[in-house]
Amino acid sequence: MTRSFRYTESVTTSFHIENFGCRAARADGEAIAAQLSASGCSERHVPEADVIVVNTCSVTAEADRAARAFIRRAHRLNPEARIVVTGCYAQRAPEELAELAGVAAVVGNSHKAFAPEIALGLAAGRNAIAPHAGLVSMASLMAGSASPLMLADDSFAHSFLAETQVIPGAQTRPNLKIQEGCTNRCSFCVIPQTRGSSRSLHAASVLRQVEGFVAAGGLELVLSGINLGRWGRDLPDEDTGMPRGLAALVRQIFERTKLPRLRLSSIEPMDWDADLIGLMAEFGGTRLARHAHLPLQSGSDAVLRRMHRRYRPWHYAEKVAALVRAAGPDLTLGADVMVGFPGETDAEFEETLALVRALPFSYLHLFPFSPRPGTRALVLHKERPVKPAVVDERMTTMRALASEKSFTHRQRFIGHELDAITLHTPETLARSGRTAALTENFLPVELEGQFPSNQLVRVLVHGLNSEGALEATTADAAHAPFTLRSSRTEAAVAI
Repeated sequence: MTRSFRYTESVTTSFHIENFGCRAARADGEAIAAQLSASGCSERHVPEADVIVVNTCSVTAEADRAARAFIRRAHRLNPEARIVVTGCYAQRAPEELAELAGVAAVVGNSHKAFAPEIALGLAAGRNAIAPHAGLVSMASLMAGSASPLMLADDSFAHSFLAETQVIPGAQTRPNLKIQEGCTNRCSFCVIPQTRGSSRSLHAASVLRQVEGFVAAGGLELVLSGINLGRWGRDLPDEDTGMPRGLAALVRQIFERTKLPRLRLSSIEPMDWDADLIGLMAEFGGTRLARHAHLPLQSGSDAVLRRMHRRYRPWHYAEKVAALVRAAGPDLTLGADVMVGFPGETDAEFEETLALVRALPFSYLHLFPFSPRPGTRALVLHKERPVKPAVVDERMTTMRALASEKSFTHRQRFIGHELDAITLHTPETLARSGRTAALTENFLPVELEGQFPSNQLVRVLVHGLNSEGALEATTADAAHAPFTLRSSRTEAAVAI
């Protein structure tokens, strides 16, 4: 569902938003911030904000803990601020969050479309917005009540935020969230509870967003979703000529817009179908970033079965091989890996290590298993827990392997030229006369010289710094007008 604000007066208030979790969650936070800014609110640090929006994650117990810790710290720093908690934790346990000091409203993902409106009302003294007809007089719910407002149910009828136009701003490379929810039902995952089943933003809306982004000067856009590869499968089968699968949507973006570069966020292994891999072969390195993130979780067949994952280790390896053939060896490949799933034996962990060693990963997101309420894995954890000391040892081993893989991948680009986009540079880096950038294939760069953000440049890599970022200078080609090939076989055209 999409909706618009209805203001009764102009307001001048301030807000702070704190985001936790995945790219899709960050896209939600960016949309909330954009709507508050459009209303006239100014973004401030925690101590100066009238309202603080905490956009939570609940994928692990640590994510819950981090959100609670931030809320407590924010209340200490600014006891007068009204705190609005939204996101997955707010959906899963609204009563738990409502008990924290300073929390004025808890808005689950089911009602996330109302989060900006509620935040604005609280920031402006609760009188700035006409109540929405779907709420029982939101103004009366908020006015004069000692108890926090709580909105969360299992219908998810109001889970899509209004389609605020994404533009290059605080995020040079903003996330355009085009899909919500998941129906995979992995045994460890709480996402179906906190975000509902898979739902897609209509193709026409996606194309309008991309066109608006390009018109605003945007150069790189990231498509994101909770289960991005399932985009379009829930849309009505209308004879409109509009795409209903992710590969068809990406092709239409390239055909109908002048977007210079598109990046795909995490996509499940089984959703990298032949059409999507074919697009990587056709456009990879030109308009499609040579970067793929395929959640792995485990390299053990037995563990994957207990997880209820829909692929086997050999399926995963086959998808990676196809992607490398399509994109070439410059592909940056990432994965999520979970350590210590219930019942994971030494032999099963070794199977994961062996698969990770064998595949050309460039980075890994590593997680120790965290039992989540209401999941099958919680029952398994009670029956066959892996000792914390064993989990810690395995995490240390996997971190060392991930570091080795990352170094090997990045080192191979020394002496090579790569396309990159300049980012907002941290003050400490700017003082040293350098600029933050990101390569087309998703490698961090410290670029010699000072350049404005949101510029496409060609860089020559000459080393790695102690944090693993590429050290680079601009290549000679960067001083010529930037050109972009629409495919690997077509002539270059000026952008």
